[in-house]
Amino acid sequence: MAAAAEPGARAWLGGGSPLLGSPTSSPELGAGSRSRSGPGSGPGSGPERAGARPPGPNALGHSFRKVTLTKPTFCHLCSDFIWGLAGILCDACNFMSHEKCLKHVKTPCASVAPSLVRVPVAHCFGPRGLYKRKFCGVCRKGLEAPGLRCEVCELHLHPDCVPFACSDCRQCHRDGHRDHDLHLHHWREGNLPSGARCEVCRKTCGSSDVLAGLRCEWCGVQAHSVCSKALAPECTFGRLRTMVLPPACVRLLSRNFSKMHCFRISESAVPELGEGEDSVDGSAPAGPAREVVVPESSKQTLRIFEGNDSVLRNHSRVITVPRQARSREVLEAALRAYHIAEDPEGFQLQALPQPAQAGDLGAPGRLWSGGTAEEEGSRGPEARDGAEAWIIRARPRAQEVLKVYPAWLKVGVAYVSIRATPQSTARTVVQEVLPLLGCQDEGPESFQLVEVLMGSRQVQRTVLAAEEPLLDRLRDIRQASLRQMGQTRFYVAENRAAAPHVSLFVGGLPPGLTPQEYSRLLDEAVASKAHGPPATGAVVLDVACFAEAERLYMLLGDTAVRGRPLTALVLPDVLHTKLPPDCRPLLVFVNPKSGGLKGRDLLCSFRKLLNPHQVFELTNGGPLPGFHMFSQVPSFRVLVCGGDGTVGWVLGALEEMRPRLACPEPAVAILPLGTGNDLGRVLRWGAGYSGEDPFSVLVSVDEADAVLMDRWTILLDAQQADNGEDGVADAEPPKVVQMSNYCGIGIDAELSLDFHQAREEEPGKFTSRVHNKGVYVRAGLQKMSQSRSLHKEVRLRVEQRQVELPSLEGLIFLNIPSWGSGADLWGSDSDSRFEKPRMDDGLLEVVGVTGVMHMGQVQGGLRSGIRIAQGSYFRVTLLKATPVQVDGEPWVQAPGHMIISAAGPKVHMLRKAKQRPRKAGRPKDARADGTPTSEGDSK
Repeated sequence: MAAAAEPGARAWLGGGSPLLGSPTSSPELGAGSRSRSGPGSGPGSGPERAGARPPGPNALGHSFRKVTLTKPTFCHLCSDFIWGLAGILCDACNFMSHEKCLKHVKTPCASVAPSLVRVPVAHCFGPRGLYKRKFCGVCRKGLEAPGLRCEVCELHLHPDCVPFACSDCRQCHRDGHRDHDLHLHHWREGNLPSGARCEVCRKTCGSSDVLAGLRCEWCGVQAHSVCSKALAPECTFGRLRTMVLPPACVRLLSRNFSKMHCFRISESAVPELGEGEDSVDGSAPAGPAREVVVPESSKQTLRIFEGNDSVLRNHSRVITVPRQARSREVLEAALRAYHIAEDPEGFQLQALPQPAQAGDLGAPGRLWSGGTAEEEGSRGPEARDGAEAWIIRARPRAQEVLKVYPAWLKVGVAYVSIRATPQSTARTVVQEVLPLLGCQDEGPESFQLVEVLMGSRQVQRTVLAAEEPLLDRLRDIRQASLRQMGQTRFYVAENRAAAPHVSLFVGGLPPGLTPQEYSRLLDEAVASKAHGPPATGAVVLDVACFAEAERLYMLLGDTAVRGRPLTALVLPDVLHTKLPPDCRPLLVFVNPKSGGLKGRDLLCSFRKLLNPHQVFELTNGGPLPGFHMFSQVPSFRVLVCGGDGTVGWVLGALEEMRPRLACPEPAVAILPLGTGNDLGRVLRWGAGYSGEDPFSVLVSVDEADAVLMDRWTILLDAQQADNGEDGVADAEPPKVVQMSNYCGIGIDAELSLDFHQAREEEPGKFTSRVHNKGVYVRAGLQKMSQSRSLHKEVRLRVEQRQVELPSLEGLIFLNIPSWGSGADLWGSDSDSRFEKPRMDDGLLEVVGVTGVMHMGQVQGGLRSGIRIAQGSYFRVTLLKATPVQVDGEPWVQAPGHMIISAAGPKVHMLRKAKQRPRKAGRPKDARADGTPTSEGDSK
């Protein structure tokens, strides 16, 4: 038995590279053994792999060989052009290098990267998309066809490469497994901007030709893989460090909840291995899916399966080998197709029974006898889809070397190696491992052996029974899937289990009910009691059982209450007492329906720049889950990405949650994605988002100034007026709406209503700000010939006096000096009757318009509106059903009264700071915060 010692405690926990001396790995990658078998062996490694092909070592799992180049090729280490006809290629991962660069290679091969993961963290893959000039993180080839992208980190993959990706995503929260306070850089290779500069040598480190260069996915620092060794291993989150919610301050005990559930990301169908067959040449590893090409007459096509699971699901990979290839060459090509880096001597090819039934898989099939591919093909199984079918089987092993990892981080070894025999059980393994980990004084009954399947999309943990035979367990895993064997790891963990606690947010409930009524509704719907504090239309369930939390989550997703579907979200706990003193995290709300596709892109960008736990999609539960999660944070800010209606929605939720917040007055910034964006204009955030760098947006939020803004309450009391006309609408119960920008009655609201109805009918057409304004203009032209005489249908009372209205068609109440996409409706002329308008003066301005033509003149800056009144309390009487809009949200209001008054305390908004002129002589790439280069961030 042997213990694989680390290069030193500092080298692993904070002073060195997290990967076997390699800085190219993520912080979740840990040091492994420098044993002769190399890092490529799995948890139960077989015989030592013999003879890596020269030139170059195979310490990082590569299988390098010299190849003749037939087209322009670039080095994956230095990204320079490879002159001449010879290059060095890894057969497993396609890593291409100059011969002179080979000794500097620190990037592990994709075939062994899963075995080097320090803390396994699954990825969150979104829907397929076209990602130009991006490269796959497994096969290193370009994403020419639609590929996949992780929603949390910058990993891009071909769909067929997903099963071979290692679970090395960002660790964004504590989950009770190998938690640590020290935060290291999380390096991701390649896909850097073409102008990216190395933090150490200041030379270009990005490439649009190959997968080259490194970038920390927390602080954004970029470097060459060789230069990254000069950087301090600890990450300080760079320029955005005060805005990022530190992972050590977030706790989520999720057990079998997927990462999609944890980050509230809409799940999409990601294809399993084999949905698109891959044609793999015998001398090159797998790449993107393509059609199976009929081989030349000198080559043989073989269809390869890697276990019983792949046979049952009919997921195979197709390899093409020369007909004169010997058995070992064919076996090596089959193993390379599945990125299996173990010694071929431990495997054999077995003919697949025809047809392959579940009961046939255990039966021994004909083995590859050792002849050439052509000889085996003449007596092989019947061809299936034009290719012979074979399955890779592991040879029987009397004993295996088992790597066992400690489930705690602060220990002097990465793992220990013991020999598993037919007599080995989980109990005996724990007894043998504890002394090697320095726990000889601990009783083995206090520990357990945990099997961890490190899938790229989900990490599953299984506690093994004390008498579980380990050798049989390894054999069963290999029989089911050889690829799964390479992704399986064993941990020895303390028997002390974390107390289960899952917070489930339940939205979509009827608003305005008492806590007892909410509890009764949930008891009837899903047989659960509401224990959390209720909000309008939502409750939070504190569940103390993982199985019950999973049951409720699945059940709530398919449940409707009073005709409305419920929303269920898993919320983490913010450990507010551990937040750094200068930390003021940013709570981000994004409306993906605003701004066409820009909202969806911003959602993904902010998840990558910040902790994804602090970014919320408003179409998935609204703003209440975010405010509930941040309820105990002592100081935070809010960024709302959407139109004026979205901003009003979030401000309304903030007003509702204010009594429950430790920070009752968080300042709110706006990234305007709507059509009008009047509030964004007043606060200097611009007329609309036009593709600015999301990093620059966050820096602007951090530098913004806090200002105050009035909020107004509108009480809508629809009832039969004494002097009403015939044909009025039925009376409605009173309701209250909140206003931030303006309220329009008459022609202004009528145009907004026409636009709203057109967008509801064909939402796919309203993805362009220019198109949206065109619809407004067209609706206005259609109404130019109509006359309404609104002054005869409305009565206005300001404070305690009745105001006589002039002849007009629209009445507008203004809280901000911007209306209708930036127009100054009040005007700039001084008037002794009124005070100069401000958005924090506690007053509203009342302005009238005479029709569509007048509105057009105001939009063009030729006229102003008709100034009518200024005050803090208004009573409007509608004598007939009239269109009304508040902050761009229109409806038809029945006859009755509208009472407008101030809505309690003013809200704190963030106004973008004015641009400061750049000082002469300042370098272009200087850090905005003046931090040392080892801690800075890069755009």
